Amino acid sequence: MPVNLPPASLPLNSRIAILAWMPFETVIGLEVHAQLLTRSKMFCSCSADYVNTDPNTHVCPICLGMPGTLPVINKKAVEYTVMTALALSCTIPEHTKFDRKNYCYPDLMKGYQISQYDAPIGREGWLTIDSNGDRKRINITRVHLEEDVAKLWHRGDHSLIDVNRSGVPLMEVVSEPEMSSPEEARDYLVKLRTILRYLGVSTGNMEEGSFRCDANISIRPQGNTTLSPKIEVKNLNSFRAVYQALEYEARRQRKVIEEDGQLLQETRGWLEERGMTVSQRTKEYADDYRYFPEPDLPPLVMDRAWVEEIGARLPELPEARRDRFATQYGLPLYDAGVLTAAKTMADYFENCATLVGPGRAKSVSNWLLGDFSRLLNATGTEIEDVRIVPENLVELLDLIDGGTVSGPAAKAVFEEMFDSGKRAPDIVADKKLSQISDADDLRVVVRQTIGENADAVSDYHAGKEQALKYLIGQVMRATRGRANPAIAREILTEELGGN
Repeated sequence: MPVNLPPASLPLNSRIAILAWMPFETVIGLEVHAQLLTRSKMFCSCSADYVNTDPNTHVCPICLGMPGTLPVINKKAVEYTVMTALALSCTIPEHTKFDRKNYCYPDLMKGYQISQYDAPIGREGWLTIDSNGDRKRINITRVHLEEDVAKLWHRGDHSLIDVNRSGVPLMEVVSEPEMSSPEEARDYLVKLRTILRYLGVSTGNMEEGSFRCDANISIRPQGNTTLSPKIEVKNLNSFRAVYQALEYEARRQRKVIEEDGQLLQETRGWLEERGMTVSQRTKEYADDYRYFPEPDLPPLVMDRAWVEEIGARLPELPEARRDRFATQYGLPLYDAGVLTAAKTMADYFENCATLVGPGRAKSVSNWLLGDFSRLLNATGTEIEDVRIVPENLVELLDLIDGGTVSGPAAKAVFEEMFDSGKRAPDIVADKKLSQISDADDLRVVVRQTIGENADAVSDYHAGKEQALKYLIGQVMRATRGRANPAIAREILTEELGGN
């Protein structure tokens, strides 16, 4: 049964008391902007690769908004948007068009933005997320295409404009307001970015601004269908910022209602350094933008054969690849999910697994999710830049499985491979790290270890099994990790049993 807010006729203290215990729920919708990886901008031939370039060097009369210039549609940007819409199970209409969105900001060179309004390239799709152990489908309202704006640089009491970004193809993916927590919003963004990277249509780099998010958040009494006014939060440039801003905003809105205040539809900015949102302006409505069809661009006819051809070229997406890894290679679903979270990691794993066969794929997975990932994170290295090619990692696994190197020695070999790019057999030979499996050689070390650790020997004879592990560790230490642990254990047990 729906829960309604206490009537305004009640005394203020009574209303506040009721609101204090009333359960509220959060409702979140996301608008994600992703710059597309095209060579040129959306409506001109200027290079779209503007990152790390001098300000205002990738500009022309069109992206500067000069009078009398005419835009020309970037076909590759349309193709990438169709590809994304299909990957998100959207419907592609037979006709689409561009519109003028009119508003006056300093970073909008023409005084309007060429965007799409009532006829987007894709509509009515969905994306599934796994959040807190539950699977949830988030419906997607639309996927449309527009141009990016210039970038403002604020310096004290003045601002500078870099027009390099103006006109870069910008795809917007708008979800339905169906997320109910900051965790779900974060999981949605991670999943969407992974899909875009699999498709190869965007870098998804939030730090560089190629993947940006505006979050719309409202609260309502649990069970109600009527939302409080929608509040949009901007300036979210990381997954952490999205989570923290939504968490803060949900608390703030509830506090306003509990104190009998009034929420207004507005746009708020996230101040990371202060951990709070601040009001920027009253939220605009669609009518405020005075949309009308772009007069300089004809409507687009979405040829069915072309759309189907794009659909046939879609790569295997992360969720499908995760399920296949679990089935084909016998991996736990969690491990398969981590491996397929990034296409580059999934490709690396599969290249290795192809070389070793399905029966040894779990060993590859263990290395990639263990020492490999540890060193990638510690050094800030992307997997595509790592010096260990799949063939070389497989060589190391062959040495381990063949008994040439022990586990501890293998870790040392791997770190040397990571740093230098050398092959495992060469490192093993140079540093004399081959495993000692000869029983006679190991027996000499074992007897010496027993003689030097009388207390541990006494503990073993007293029934303390932990003492045997200690003695094995001492044998490994004496041989610099080269002793075959299984053979060392067997000889130790034999020698100790004879004492």
